[in-house]
Amino acid sequence: MYTREEASRIKQEFWTVFGQYISPYKSIDGQKVNWINYKTGLKHVYFKMDANKKSANIGIVIAHPDEGIQELFYEQFLEFQMMFHDLLGEEWNWELHTQDEFSRTVSKISISISGVNIFNKNDWPKLIAFLKPRLLLLDEFWYDIRDSFDALK
Repeated sequence: MYTREEASRIKQEFWTVFGQYISPYKSIDGQKVNWINYKTGLKHVYFKMDANKKSANIGIVIAHPDEGIQELFYEQFLEFQMMFHDLLGEEWNWELHTQDEFSRTVSKISISISGVNIFNKNDWPKLIAFLKPRLLLLDEFWYDIRDSFDALK
């Protein structure tokens, strides 16, 4: 069992290692990007990655405080669901109005992997192998569709 400080330090170390590993990769449009804190350019729409002692996940989170507007964003993503699936080549979970870890209502498009532990450095290659290609493909997907969200800004 780790103290809160030790757990925080290990998580920070993992995300630093992941950031260093992925930093040489440029965005699909050739720009340098902060992959850990990816900016979609659209307020309340985020790419989020998380890992804990049992699993890891990555996804798009729509966190607009107005649930009606949040639903409009979600519906806009649904218009591109087939393109999303074709590009990523796997089934992701599409959830309208679910709860996040802070009990806020959000909508998510995400995928998880179980059986990995961020506190086990031997699992870090698996975590990186899970997160990196999906993050790069999310960037490509967003590059292709982001202009369709201009009316919702």
